[in-house]
Amino acid sequence: MTYKIAALYRFVSVQDIPRHREALLALANEFDLCGTLLLAPEGVNGTIGSSNGGVDAVLKYLNAHFEIMKGEVKFSESSSRPFLRYKVREKKEIVTLRQPQADPTIQVGTYVEPEDWNDLISDPDVILIDTRNDYETKIGIFEHAIDPDIQTFTQFPDYVERNLDPQKHKKIAMFCTGGIRCEKASSYMLAQGFENVYHLKGGILKYLETIPADQSKWQGECFVFDRRVGVKHGLEEGSAKLCHGCRATLSTHDLQSPHYEFGVTCPHCYSHVDAHELKIRRERHDYLMRHKLTAKSVVAVSS
Repeated sequence: MTYKIAALYRFVSVQDIPRHREALLALANEFDLCGTLLLAPEGVNGTIGSSNGGVDAVLKYLNAHFEIMKGEVKFSESSSRPFLRYKVREKKEIVTLRQPQADPTIQVGTYVEPEDWNDLISDPDVILIDTRNDYETKIGIFEHAIDPDIQTFTQFPDYVERNLDPQKHKKIAMFCTGGIRCEKASSYMLAQGFENVYHLKGGILKYLETIPADQSKWQGECFVFDRRVGVKHGLEEGSAKLCHGCRATLSTHDLQSPHYEFGVTCPHCYSHVDAHELKIRRERHDYLMRHKLTAKSVVAVSS
């Protein structure tokens, strides 16, 4: 059985969220749907899958009400059910930053197509910043990019305040997995007085899909929020592994550790796990394996 998967987002004004939530949930009565959709006043975000046309039905609804196809929508396939459940959740933000002045529906930075990205980041006056979290940056990053070393996106404004100055840093370029965080981050930067703010349209995934490996400035793999963990150029599945207990990205050395137990623990979390938690993790892993899922696929949302 083949599952069609859609990763999507669009910043757009959303009114009457409970009504839309109920309508989207009702589609599960007719279609085999899984994944998560987030609805917030600022827009729509999510990753969903279906084996029998449910993805198309959801997209038809979202396009009729929010013109989702004008945003970012990426398709892929899976030979097994990619997510455990189907959820439609109401949120305050579709990507949490907790900075009201960051509103991409009002202002956003300059979109840069993947074909033009190399030229931009080759400019010595450009400050290149990764807006992703630390566990994502460990397996891949653009050449000469700054890793803010943040654990959550809400820490990004603190990084900006401590390290960047609109009077000194005249050109800022940012990137993230699929583009959504950069839209929010660029809006925030503009609100802080930075004038020339650029971001990679479609994110790293679009760059890896578009730019040949021999012309690329990307190093390593791109962390993704599904069972693949990492992808390479051409969006081929990479070799990166993930601890499904603590979500740490794992090196070859980590995988050889006696504290690594597939789907349960790794050297980064083993010492913090008591017997009760260890039992819960093993039971959860056994359940997911029986259903051909991964812990990561249960929580995946596009970014």
